[in-house]
Amino acid sequence: MIINMNNKIFCTFLKKKAKKQKIQLYPGKIGKLIYKNISQQAWEQWIKKQTILINENKLNMNKKKDREILTEEMCKYLFKNKK
Repeated sequence: MIINMNNKIFCTFLKKKAKKQKIQLYPGKIGKLIYKNISQQAWEQWIKKQTILINENKLNMNKKKDREILTEEMCKYLFKNKK
């Protein structure tokens, strides 16, 4: 059995070392950036925030415009307006 000892990253959201995500959870370039820089703990915080945003703004994930709005909010939240 191989044990990966490198299971922590420096999370730019939490500004500390934290457990990395097991897999890339978001597609594309943004997903790679999230996977390399955002910890599992920070991602879980985003998921809670995402649920609130979807409900409060009545976003429909079947609509491209609503998905784009959520992606923009995710980037603002996780990277504090850094792109």
